Amino acid sequence: MRIHHSLALTALLLSGTALAGTALAQDKHAGHAAPAPVVKPILTKALPEYPGKEGLILTVDYPPGGSSPLHHHDAHAFVYVIEGSVVMAVQGGKEVTLTAGQSWSESPGDIHTVSRNASNDKPARFVVFMLKDVGKPAVIPGS
Repeated sequence: MRIHHSLALTALLLSGTALAGTALAQDKHAGHAAPAPVVKPILTKALPEYPGKEGLILTVDYPPGGSSPLHHHDAHAFVYVIEGSVVMAVQGGKEVTLTAGQSWSESPGDIHTVSRNASNDKPARFVVFMLKDVGKPAVIPGS
């Protein structure tokens, strides 16, 4: 497997987003900044059959009580939970709690309003598969 040259840029953008979101993500129950997730890009792959598109796989680790600030993806995103449980929601939708083995998806126009660990004492981890435009960031802060 060959990792696309934008992997380093994607990693930088994702870690910058996670770090910037630390001060913004609030734990409603504890009243303090929630721990930021750790995002690790795994693979970026050009899709020659779909000019201008690429696939991206990454993992997201939420520490206990961790969450992400409001953001969106200009991409199709597919989530698969591999450990713990997470709460997800997009603007206009209901919150959904997912446990290991469950999946969720969002579309390019969705605003990701809730993304957090459902537990304050256990970690959570999920894999995200994205279909996105080449050169566009995977995570875009705010709406």
